[in-house]
Amino acid sequence: MNRKLGEVQQVWLEEATIRQMQERMSSDDLTSEELTVMYMKMISEKNRNINAVLELNPQALQIARSLDAERRSGIVRSLLHGIPVLLKDNMDTGDGMHTSCGSLAMKNYYAEEDAFLVKKLREAGAVILGKTNMTEWANFMSDRMRNGWSSRGGQVNNPYGLFDVGGSSSGAAAAIAANMAAVSIGTETSGSIINPSAQNSLVGIKPTVGAISRSGIIPLSFTQDTPGPIARTVEDSAITFGLMVGHDENDPVTKGAGRFDGIDWLSMLDTSSLEGKRIGIARSIFAREISTERKEKFEEALHRLKSLGAELVDDIDLGTMEDDLGYDVLLYEFKAALNEYLGQTPMTNPIRTLSDIIEFNKEHAEETLAFGQVMLEKVDRTSGTLTEPEYIEALLRNRHLAGELALDRAFDEHKIDVLVFPQDHGCSFSAAAGYPAITVPSSFTNEGEPFCITLCGKAFSEPELVGYAYAFEQSAKARRKP
Repeated sequence: MNRKLGEVQQVWLEEATIRQMQERMSSDDLTSEELTVMYMKMISEKNRNINAVLELNPQALQIARSLDAERRSGIVRSLLHGIPVLLKDNMDTGDGMHTSCGSLAMKNYYAEEDAFLVKKLREAGAVILGKTNMTEWANFMSDRMRNGWSSRGGQVNNPYGLFDVGGSSSGAAAAIAANMAAVSIGTETSGSIINPSAQNSLVGIKPTVGAISRSGIIPLSFTQDTPGPIARTVEDSAITFGLMVGHDENDPVTKGAGRFDGIDWLSMLDTSSLEGKRIGIARSIFAREISTERKEKFEEALHRLKSLGAELVDDIDLGTMEDDLGYDVLLYEFKAALNEYLGQTPMTNPIRTLSDIIEFNKEHAEETLAFGQVMLEKVDRTSGTLTEPEYIEALLRNRHLAGELALDRAFDEHKIDVLVFPQDHGCSFSAAAGYPAITVPSSFTNEGEPFCITLCGKAFSEPELVGYAYAFEQSAKARRKP
């Protein structure tokens, strides 16, 4: 790397936003190829300690160079034009990268084509930089597995210190916290965007199920899976989110994404967004689970929300607890969803079913079973046909508890606009209901562990959530680099 780029990397790049990158590229002060080279250099320097990135895209520099040529000819596709983006290792890419979900059983698998959302990112001009490590099989392999561990990639470490890195989009979060790319794309089934974003002082958007296509992503749940952006700022998350939403014929639930057509996501970034808004607080959900210090941090965040013009509606009773939701829906859906995905992969992939994964792990136990695979084995004992009465009962119960009893009733009876929780508390409700949430940095503990707040809204309320999070972010200015 030349001296000029070395100085840019050290002085400017680490906290640069997408719009700042665009400004430098538009003024011929920087190219996408140079930006990509700098991020590759960052990964080579930092990844040995953080272990967030599994592999780099061998086509990344060529893609960046072609996008620079487009810019010189007057074509700029979007605000993501020429911007390096990292993907969680459960997303298909039809390039020289693997898609493994962190599993050694899938270490040699190459997808034949891009996932729908990856196509959207490429159409927007993003440079797909690489794949990030993750909690293997989206944290549904063992009930003893550490967040951020996979047999293929090892342990992801939190760049802020010896703290939980969060799961299962662990690498997607740690990489952005450590400034290894501009933005990453994670996935969530229950907390897997919100939790690692909160643990790494980042903005993560867990979208409404149906806002962004899931096709071409190794699944866990038909009803709860959703991809979403992880970034250092609300603006960067909103820019990326807006370019991924859209209807995909292969994912019927995305039919509802049309309601986002024509939205100017940058216009949602209003520092007065919280004025007059009613924010609900359901203390019973987290009161017994967080430390005294975190309670104090949360009170400081509530005071800030109030100072920004919000009205706090305290002690809302959601009528149920997160533990009441359980994981039976995921237990039954995982086998059916995974077997469908694996069965549609090319015949060159020897792993065709969940049973194949379990057998592979047994044959390579020393490398793969550091934490066992009790959850995979439990899932494999289900029929995989979704015909069990227990599944239907769990599905209907969770939809009622999370959607109707907890969230819908809170929004309607208390006439609130949004619920606020410390860290990732409450994420099970938005997950089971399919509703959106956004986490935003708030402060740090005395030991230096990131502390965030999470805002949960009604279905397809992402534009409002982005506004609320932006107003809070601009007031708190809480994020600091590791």
